[in-house]
Amino acid sequence: MDNLGLAIAIFGASFAVLICCIGSGRGVGMVGEASAGVLTEDPSKFTSCLILQILPGTQGLYGLVIWFWAMLQLNVMSGEPLELNVAQGFAYLLACLPMAFGGYFSAIAQARCAASGVALVAKRPEEMSKGIILTVMVEFYAILCLLASFLTIMFLTSSITG
Repeated sequence: MDNLGLAIAIFGASFAVLICCIGSGRGVGMVGEASAGVLTEDPSKFTSCLILQILPGTQGLYGLVIWFWAMLQLNVMSGEPLELNVAQGFAYLLACLPMAFGGYFSAIAQARCAASGVALVAKRPEEMSKGIILTVMVEFYAILCLLASFLTIMFLTSSITG
């Protein structure tokens, strides 16, 4: 293959968005299931449940950000992609792994917190903000993974092109 290194790098970026979206999809689905039970009893709690359901979806967005950042740094979107050797391609793939795995696992953990928040809303709707705060605490770790992948990709690009 002409540019196997580039193919490996693109695989890494695509893997990040894929795994993050799988985690977010599972997470949003878990909270949706918990919400449906609450809503059968009290449809007026839809907005509160929806807010909690949205939160595990952010990891999918973070994975997309890493994919987009990698594609930009690799010049794929300009039509003149970087030529990478296999080691450089694997370096990009490794740079995407924090977001891939951190995004997946934090989305699931966040969904568990959000589902518990839905249970809280079912019994004490006035305490919804506490359920949100508990759920958002997990987000911090997804953001750390986003930052790690983002900065590593930036460092790799500067060391290859600079």
